[in-house]
Amino acid sequence: QVQLAESGGGLVQAGGSLRLSCAASGRTFSRNAMGWFRQAPGKEREFVAAISWSGVFTAATDSVKGRFTISRDNAKNTVYLQMNSLKPEDTAVYYCAAGRVQGDLVAGPSGVDYWGKGTLVTVSS
Repeated sequence: QVQLAESGGGLVQAGGSLRLSCAASGRTFSRNAMGWFRQAPGKEREFVAAISWSGVFTAATDSVKGRFTISRDNAKNTVYLQMNSLKPEDTAVYYCAAGRVQGDLVAGPSGVDYWGKGTLVTVSS
């Protein structure tokens, strides 16, 4: 079992930055791929970024490439999402996710084994 708790969401102006954190508990954290998804009002939950258990491999959806960076610290059981150059269309609830391998997360929500409860990010224009 892995329990996930996000933090770091909030209100920011367009062009600003936020860093989301996800603290994980459970003995298998370092063996899980980790990722971030988001869900805007009235839309389906979508993949944002993922990182392999080792931290060597990362992936991100095209709309955030060059602006968002995912990283992890296995010693702290924490995964991060650094979000720069934020846009109003980035407004959503952001969910931390854990899966068996990175590819499972990239494939979409069905590949997620564990979810956090989410943190709201609001970007004003």
